[in-house]
Amino acid sequence: MILILDFDLDREGHGLSRAESQNSRIGASAPEAASRARRNVFLQATPIDIGPILRECLWSKLECAVLTSATLAVGEGFEYIRQRLGLEHARESVLPSHFDYENQALFYVPPDLPDTRTPQFTAQAAARIRKLLEITRGRAFVLFTSYAQMNDIYQRLLGELEFPMLRQGDAPKSALLDEFRLTPNAVLFATSSFWQGVDVQGEQLSCVIIDRLPFAVPSDPIVAARVKAIDADGGNAFFQYQVPAAVITLKQGFGRLIRSLHDRGLLVLLDNRILKKQYGRVFIESLPNYKKTTEMRVVEEFFGAGA
Repeated sequence: MILILDFDLDREGHGLSRAESQNSRIGASAPEAASRARRNVFLQATPIDIGPILRECLWSKLECAVLTSATLAVGEGFEYIRQRLGLEHARESVLPSHFDYENQALFYVPPDLPDTRTPQFTAQAAARIRKLLEITRGRAFVLFTSYAQMNDIYQRLLGELEFPMLRQGDAPKSALLDEFRLTPNAVLFATSSFWQGVDVQGEQLSCVIIDRLPFAVPSDPIVAARVKAIDADGGNAFFQYQVPAAVITLKQGFGRLIRSLHDRGLLVLLDNRILKKQYGRVFIESLPNYKKTTEMRVVEEFFGAGA
């Protein structure tokens, strides 16, 4: 179990307890209340390992449970999700999809972009996104792993693209999705909340671009605690936890594109570590059987063929 203490300070730098903060808001004006609302102490508890809890409180009380998802497997197995959920005795099966991924989707990774962790990446990524959107005529989600990167690239492309640009945060999620569906050739820039639970069928969404492999931030207290616990137990947290979690997130992000038997489009990952690092093979083997390329010429031909 990990405890997280979020402790805000008053103007003089003194800590305020939750009770003090709540009492200070009584009778306060709107600006004062808004200011004082930031001076709270929040104590949150999160289990490092939910498996034992689920075994005791859920699985042991059920005669049968069926767990299904398009993104449960990593590679061809369920070892990661089985360990995370505390599943000890389960029959497992990976079923073939009814989508024709090899013909419906093209997966492009640019081999020439710099490492995503270098200062040169953002400018070159923005230029590549612009070129790709010109080929697809907009009609795209551009998904990011951070707000900072999203805003940076959005600003770089503002005024450079001929297509309507929408950005997460400028309107509620539902309003942005409605506007995207109704606006020809629109491009939506978004972060984590648009990686799953979003369904846009048809040619209006013909491209999904992801900026980098979606590894969790290692400095996040929960992530750091889980990594420490796995390593302390003699495991390899990177391959047992960080890579599988990122694989599932990437599958969810790419899953925005092919939503019906008639959908067709382009998937782009701007992070070529998937080609160059040992762990990249785990990602590639976990994705559906998309047609794959590292050449812009193939991308152009794919859309010139009737997309």
